[in-house]
Amino acid sequence: MLDRFSTQAKLYARFRISYPPELYAWLLPQVPGRAHAWDCATGNGQVAAVLAGHFGQIAATDISAAQLAEAPALPNVAYQISPAENTPFAATSFDLVTVAQALHWLEPAAFHQEARRVLRPGGVLAEWGYKFCHSDSPALNEALNRFHNETAGPYWDTNRQHIKEEYARIPFPFADVQHARFEVRRQWRVADMLGYLRSWSATANYARQHHGADLVASVADELTALWGPDEQTITFPVFGRLGHKD
Repeated sequence: MLDRFSTQAKLYARFRISYPPELYAWLLPQVPGRAHAWDCATGNGQVAAVLAGHFGQIAATDISAAQLAEAPALPNVAYQISPAENTPFAATSFDLVTVAQALHWLEPAAFHQEARRVLRPGGVLAEWGYKFCHSDSPALNEALNRFHNETAGPYWDTNRQHIKEEYARIPFPFADVQHARFEVRRQWRVADMLGYLRSWSATANYARQHHGADLVASVADELTALWGPDEQTITFPVFGRLGHKD
């Protein structure tokens, strides 16, 4: 499992999107029990905090202590450092396992084996992520896509290609597989977008390779001019899949 977010954990917690209620409305009715859930690669606990309102106990793991330090303290959520592929959990412990915007950083086959081990019979594994956003402005979209694909392009890990492909090339060895798509819309000012861009693994990789330099500075003036002083509607496409342990 790769750690690409410890250095920008505070930016991640502040600027990364949460997931839409429609996603949980799709997921939760398909989970047979509500005793225990494991949110794998929890980051700053976005998903764990939502699941805490629906399950008795939540185990939330990540390999980044910096990310976990940004997670909310909740009485029924236990955060701990653990790799996704080899956890301390007992077999058949969980009704639900989730992994949001992180499967591409794991060793998927090993993670799936571990998820199958810790899930109860009939339990659900749900994986989801989101692709790059767009606005209602063609000019702004052109600038954002140029930054994403060309300026930041050389600094994306190859794993990131799985997001573009909606995990299509990662086998999913579970039963009764379902796929779904959603959207997240946010009203953002340019400062929100710049903060989001600075939370990327690609911009963090650039900083590591260039003595802490800020790749986003190269596009900040252009985006500020195109954005204007008002909020813009920003849309993130979200994709998900779930399956049952048979």
